[in-house]
Amino acid sequence: MQFLRLLLLPFSLIYGTVMAVRNLLYDRKILKATNFRIPILSVGNLTVGGTGKTPHIEYLIRLLKSEFKIATLSRGYGRKTSGFMLVSDPSTTSMIGDEPMQYHSKFKDVIVAVGEDRVAAIHNLALMEIKPEVILLDDAFQHRAVIAGLNILLIEYDQVMNVDYPLPAGNLREWKSGMKRADVIIITKSPAILVPIERKRIIEHLKPGVNQALFFTYYKYGEFTRVIGRQGMMFMSSSYYLENRFTIVLVTGIANPAGLIEYLRRHTDKIELIRFPDHHEYSLADVKKIQETFDNIANSNKIIVTTEKDAMRLRNPELEESMKQLPVFYLPIEVVFHTEKEKFDQIITNYVRKNQYDSFIHQEAN
Repeated sequence: MQFLRLLLLPFSLIYGTVMAVRNLLYDRKILKATNFRIPILSVGNLTVGGTGKTPHIEYLIRLLKSEFKIATLSRGYGRKTSGFMLVSDPSTTSMIGDEPMQYHSKFKDVIVAVGEDRVAAIHNLALMEIKPEVILLDDAFQHRAVIAGLNILLIEYDQVMNVDYPLPAGNLREWKSGMKRADVIIITKSPAILVPIERKRIIEHLKPGVNQALFFTYYKYGEFTRVIGRQGMMFMSSSYYLENRFTIVLVTGIANPAGLIEYLRRHTDKIELIRFPDHHEYSLADVKKIQETFDNIANSNKIIVTTEKDAMRLRNPELEESMKQLPVFYLPIEVVFHTEKEKFDQIITNYVRKNQYDSFIHQEAN
């Protein structure tokens, strides 16, 4: 693996240089960027893979939805459609992607939209009869054609100290110097107990600017929630299955399931892992594989657990008949701030309140 990284390193240097030049052109206003008259918050990362964008977007929705009409705007990664779409019932993940489906499933009063061209998508949102008062851009830190009023950068705790390179030798979408564009930096997936000396070590390593606020978050896991199962089947609390040492068939199709695996292994050593690629669109053959693994476990006390994103894709109507006899759960997660939650909330709400305008149809090009 190390040898392969060395072979790919020249291509990483080329890619990193291209991204650096691109950022410079945006910084110098040579490349056009559009500034809309509406609060726009961008949530993104420097690396490929999962840093926790979806649960952090959900945190922002919960924070703002009682006061403002919210729209989320995603590219709709993995969907089989293209162009601008508003998520509605009965959308499927193949039409709009798993993250937008998750937002729509959990927050019915939020406008959920997808579109590769973010500028065009925001124009379309402006034409809605009930217009959003704030837009949350999902995975948009490198999407500089839209000027976000507040850039939130997520960095995974386990990756903070890593020496990494741009794609394809490494996992960086751009050089780490891009961090300077962030207004807020969040270290995600940190331990539930974070000792002060470790917090200090990370801050000293990252050296955030005087105008950059830095926070630490971790995941709080909720109760097992049914995805699809027999009608009338009784489902107990998570603690029941874990304390009684049920065998868990863990099905994941996300970039980094390490946190979930670690959480479950703290409670049971009886885990059968079935791992699929990130954003995997499940087929009947996949369900058959899951069924066979489940049936081959001798222990009668057994369940199937997956992530919330995977649950969105497993709810495909084409799969329901094959899965409805299986005890399939997903494990929801929520973001928790270690300290200074009130400070983060205030930064977000103050920005949104101060940047409300009569209309956001008028915009400025840079």
